[in-house]
Amino acid sequence: MTRFRDILRTAIDRIPGAIGGAFAARDGEIVDSVTRSDPFDWAILTAHYGVLLGHVQSALSTLHHGEAELVVLSHARIDIVMRSVSEGYYALVAIGHPAPLGMALEQLDRAVVRLRSEM
Repeated sequence: MTRFRDILRTAIDRIPGAIGGAFAARDGEIVDSVTRSDPFDWAILTAHYGVLLGHVQSALSTLHHGEAELVVLSHARIDIVMRSVSEGYYALVAIGHPAPLGMALEQLDRAVVRLRSEM
């Protein structure tokens, strides 16, 4: 198990209802991840949200608002929280409903600090 996976495991273990966590490049390529779902489905979800984050970054850049630090997407059955780790990398957690978003944000923030120190 890598240090990145240890960091992600700690975060999702502390978030009730967490489905998984990922550390990935903005093109969607996973550096490491932890999931309680199918690993293939998780890789697809992570890649798609990486592309989505890239589009958000492009839109903000066009409008000269700077980089997106945090993106939260709420869906019918899950919430996705993404946080920028460093240029070109992000961390993501998916949580089933009802999602404790405050706890998820806190744990993701802690994970990002640890991921940065391991890079």
